[in-house]
Amino acid sequence: MKHEVLAIRHVYFEDLGNLELVLGDRGHFVRYLDVGRGRIDAPNPLDPSLMVVLGGPIGAYDDASYPHLAPLLAMLEKRLSAGLPTLGICLGSQLIARALGAKVYPAEQKELGWQPLTLTEAGRASPLRHLEAEGVATPVFHWHGDTFDLPEGATHLASTPACRNQAFTWGEHVLALQCHPEVLANRFENWLVAYPGDIAQSGTSAPRLREDTARFGPGLERAARAMFGEWLDQFDFTRQR
Repeated sequence: MKHEVLAIRHVYFEDLGNLELVLGDRGHFVRYLDVGRGRIDAPNPLDPSLMVVLGGPIGAYDDASYPHLAPLLAMLEKRLSAGLPTLGICLGSQLIARALGAKVYPAEQKELGWQPLTLTEAGRASPLRHLEAEGVATPVFHWHGDTFDLPEGATHLASTPACRNQAFTWGEHVLALQCHPEVLANRFENWLVAYPGDIAQSGTSAPRLREDTARFGPGLERAARAMFGEWLDQFDFTRQR
């Protein structure tokens, strides 16, 4: 039986990436809802087996400029309250934090490039443990300028020097990741072409990011597949709608 995954996508190349490969191997059908095409509040957020909110270059708090945020937050609130599997990546993690009542705001500095996570004790006991093999952390890709406070009742999983709240769980059904473990090295060039302003402001360069992605991308892809797979293993999708 195929189980539908609903992925909310803000930018066409910021897709499920590595996670989509894991889902495909398990027979899940992915349906993308692209922001800007149709009504964001049309789907019933309780219908999909898994709901994923992906990244994008906007602020999770900028409702005045982006009116789709209010109905998207309402979808998240309904799904989180129902205890259904939900994943947020980058902007998606910020929206989950906001839906849980936490504050989202600009960080002191933009985090852009490859940097390993420092896992908490809870993080090492979670699927994120795959990002740290034999005491050596796998570099993970980062591209964000905002951060969030940890929601009440959440479990802190990981941090970096530039961003304390890199990952958290809330209950057994929610995982929020500020970083981008889903990124695929062979699709990375789109990021460099689309966001030259961010790159210039960050102090790095397109050649450096391209080189680091070629160097660290394959290792992250292997670790992230194991991480996503273990996270999915905890859910009995046959019992969901």
